[in-house]
Amino acid sequence: MISRFWRALQGLRAHAKGNATLLLAVGMPALIGGAGLAVDTAQWYMWKRELQHAVDQSAIGAAWARSDSDRRIYYQVRGVQEFNANKRVTSGLTSFSSSNITLENYAGGVNNSVVVIASATKRLPFSSFLTGRATTVRARAQARFREGATYQACLVALSDTSSAIDIGGSSIVRAQCGLAALSCQPNAVTISSSATVTTDSIATCGTADVPSSLDGVVDEGVTGLSDYYADLEPPTNNTARTYSCATTGTGRNRTTQANLQPGTYAGLVVSCTTVLNPGIYVINGGELDLAANYNVTGSNVMFVLKGGARLKFGGNGNSNRISLTPMQAADFIGTPYASLADRYAGMLVFEDRNNNPANPGHLLNGNSTSIIEGLIYLPDGEMTVLGTADIAAQCLQISAWKITISGNAELETLCPASSTTTAGTAPAEVRLVG
Repeated sequence: MISRFWRALQGLRAHAKGNATLLLAVGMPALIGGAGLAVDTAQWYMWKRELQHAVDQSAIGAAWARSDSDRRIYYQVRGVQEFNANKRVTSGLTSFSSSNITLENYAGGVNNSVVVIASATKRLPFSSFLTGRATTVRARAQARFREGATYQACLVALSDTSSAIDIGGSSIVRAQCGLAALSCQPNAVTISSSATVTTDSIATCGTADVPSSLDGVVDEGVTGLSDYYADLEPPTNNTARTYSCATTGTGRNRTTQANLQPGTYAGLVVSCTTVLNPGIYVINGGELDLAANYNVTGSNVMFVLKGGARLKFGGNGNSNRISLTPMQAADFIGTPYASLADRYAGMLVFEDRNNNPANPGHLLNGNSTSIIEGLIYLPDGEMTVLGTADIAAQCLQISAWKITISGNAELETLCPASSTTTAGTAPAEVRLVG
């Protein structure tokens, strides 16, 4: 009996006609399963693609609404509208509402991005047969936003270099009215950890390397910054003048003083107590040097630097005092500059754009206690504040090619932001980040 069974099996082995049928029977489940999985996988990819596009558009739309101060409270409404407008295949598979749209912190900011999360769920024939449940596909998008802004600043660097504003040493800077660097380079603003800086705003087209305590006031990548005075030409006064000191009185009543009139000076280096009468003082070459130990007083004055003239404010000792205030709009009435009086008003120093001052450029230096008001505008030169200079003012502003503050310098300006130079504007910005 057994031998007969083995002979039958050996006979079947010799027949090949049924092999294909057997292979087909064995392979059919795998073939059907592969086809079913391919169909379900195609569905999943379709859902994922549509969901991702919908949440991307929702996040972008909500972020734009959030960047607009007039519509920011409606960002979730806008996000839901954008999501619903950008889905079709998954329209019956999702449950989406404003709760799917939230604010989150991004890159050190606080609630400065919109996050949108959505999912689609449905039972598909093959995958549900294997798993016994429906399949869920999820998508997430994150969009960073920044509101449009107008930047005011009382310390503005105009160059396109790194370290356009460089504050180091043990210096102390109090400038609530803001700092701005037009440079788009890395580290356009650098503030060392040993320096003390108090300000409400630091804006730059590039990046800022600052202590962590200042991270909350820094705006980087601001592309709308500009030189507010770039189109303004410096005024002039062609009356030739010379500096001289005159002595009057005798004994205890003896005084030596220079009483200056507006005009053009081939350098102006104080060598006695000096009083400047109101008007425009053109310094053509040489130095405007107020750093000797003599008191200098000038009300309603403007200095124009040209021909390589260098500025040196401050003092070499502790005994001198500088008190300077700029011309106001009314002071230009009756001059060739009356039509631009409002723009010239408040400018204490105006450097010609082709002045090309010799190294080391312009200095605020020494031990003097000075009260200097107005704008020092140096579009072609670097301003360096060194030593133990102690400069205080109700509203001192510096716009220079580059600003360097180091040593034990102490610089304080009490300008309200509304009274400072407009450093430029930045449009609202939205960027998909995740």
